[in-house]
Amino acid sequence: MRGIIDRFEGDYAVMEIAGRMQNVLRRELPAGSREGDLLVYENGRWCRQIQTTEELKKNIDKMAEKLWDD
Repeated sequence: MRGIIDRFEGDYAVMEIAGRMQNVLRRELPAGSREGDLLVYENGRWCRQIQTTEELKKNIDKMAEKLWDD
């Protein structure tokens, strides 16, 4: 299962998981997790996907540039 952190609200991270917004306890996430991070749930815990998150951010930045250039 994969999820992206949308935002933090108190003790929870609001994540998009399988197309739905879900609350996940912040303490269940790896230390250093931030908004926009892609996480994968495997072996009973969430794992940050740092390289994939960076690639997604670069792709989003490129798409935004194209929108503003047109």
